[in-house]
Amino acid sequence: MPTSWENVLILQTSFLGDTVLTLPLISEVRRRFPVNKLGVLCLPASQELLQGHPAIDDIITYDKKSSDRGWRGLQRTAARVKEKHFTLALTPHKSLRSALILYLAEIPHRVGFGESRGWFLFHQRTERDRGIHDVERNLSLLRPFGLAPEECARNIDLPVHEEVQGTVDHKLQALGVDDSGPIIGVSPGSVWPTKRWSAAGFATLIQMLRKQHGCQVLLFGGADDAAVINDVQNQCGQAAINLVGEIGLRELAAAINRCRVFVTNDSAPMHIAVARRIPTVAVFCATTPDLGFYPYTGNAIVVQRQLSCRPCASHGGRRCPLGTEACIREIRPETVLHAVEKLLRAGVPRHLSSASQPELMTA
Repeated sequence: MPTSWENVLILQTSFLGDTVLTLPLISEVRRRFPVNKLGVLCLPASQELLQGHPAIDDIITYDKKSSDRGWRGLQRTAARVKEKHFTLALTPHKSLRSALILYLAEIPHRVGFGESRGWFLFHQRTERDRGIHDVERNLSLLRPFGLAPEECARNIDLPVHEEVQGTVDHKLQALGVDDSGPIIGVSPGSVWPTKRWSAAGFATLIQMLRKQHGCQVLLFGGADDAAVINDVQNQCGQAAINLVGEIGLRELAAAINRCRVFVTNDSAPMHIAVARRIPTVAVFCATTPDLGFYPYTGNAIVVQRQLSCRPCASHGGRRCPLGTEACIREIRPETVLHAVEKLLRAGVPRHLSSASQPELMTA
């Protein structure tokens, strides 16, 4: 039976950053194939971020850690998907749960990775090359349809609506943000503790940016990052403007838009900054760029410490296995400041393609 692109579903129920890295796949499917309707199955947080994306017609949420947890929640989600009558599904997510949802929804053509735990539930499988960036790995799901990643438009693009941008600009103005000088965004959080540079490091960096360059610094983070950001604020003498509780996920990209440079750990905001073509300094602690989740742009600098124990896990661990936290503690604020200064001087235009390599800087 020939493949029908009439009603396509792309499933990505991993972390928020993984959803951002799926955007080139979503856009390429819409651009290259005769798709009438394109839906995305994702987590609730990802839904908030993706609302209004021009390539997406429908968003279905899978709240797997709360209202949809367990077998019954999976069945309910599959039933909701089945009601949509999708003709084709692609998923870069490797979990058995994801494959089961597509199978139980009786989608007639299902495509995923051969290393997925539910590989046997797919009609077509493709290799997941660990030696390339995750954007390219996701695009390799189109190989069964005669399209290689290198033939695709690989830019990560997260549009911002004018109305959302206007709302965020008013919020920033009310918080005292003055765009007459350089604004630096700083995102100290991460789901994984060993992926977070130290609060002391971020605090010292903020003080140097204020003193040496007269920069305004915006602290980005969600509710889960509040404790980390409060620690940074206390150590830098409240020298930054705290956006926790002020900016929602749907507004995050619009707020990042106003930054000249964005400083972040290896986390979802890093990928969002890349999607908005903002020069990015990414501090890599427990993880390494070799895992394929580095900032996918030549308009970025990765700061890291070369250590034989890195990476200690694919996501970074809850704690340092050696107890030293050397990958965190040995990154100097002066090195991160140098990276910020280099990007400020470069003034790279935002239309730069994101499908390229960042500069690597050793701390």
